[in-house]
Amino acid sequence: MLTLGLCLVPILDERICKILEIIEGCIMSDKQAGERRSVAKLRPVNTPPVDENTASMIDLLQEHLRLAREGKLRSLAVVSVSSDGVAIGTQWSCDPSDMASLVGKLAVLTHDLMAARK
Repeated sequence: MLTLGLCLVPILDERICKILEIIEGCIMSDKQAGERRSVAKLRPVNTPPVDENTASMIDLLQEHLRLAREGKLRSLAVVSVSSDGVAIGTQWSCDPSDMASLVGKLAVLTHDLMAARK
């Protein structure tokens, strides 16, 4: 089954959860095991995202949400940085057999990010 890990920054973890709840349009409650609430239809957003960077993050989250809904994802890892750059948070939900692969890909991502800084 899936395991969930949270690290370091509860405020960021809470923000990510809120973003995902807004994107999904509904909140599933663990207390209602086996029951599903009806999904609320998303309403159009009247104000566009603050900037291109924000729009890009929203697009990325929506794409992964779509893949998860379609059953095309088994594991996911997210690293986020607060807007002031002070707090960094991590979250993951992964099949135990995927842990080594995720760690390897995160190492490649680290290398790519460091190379892009130069």
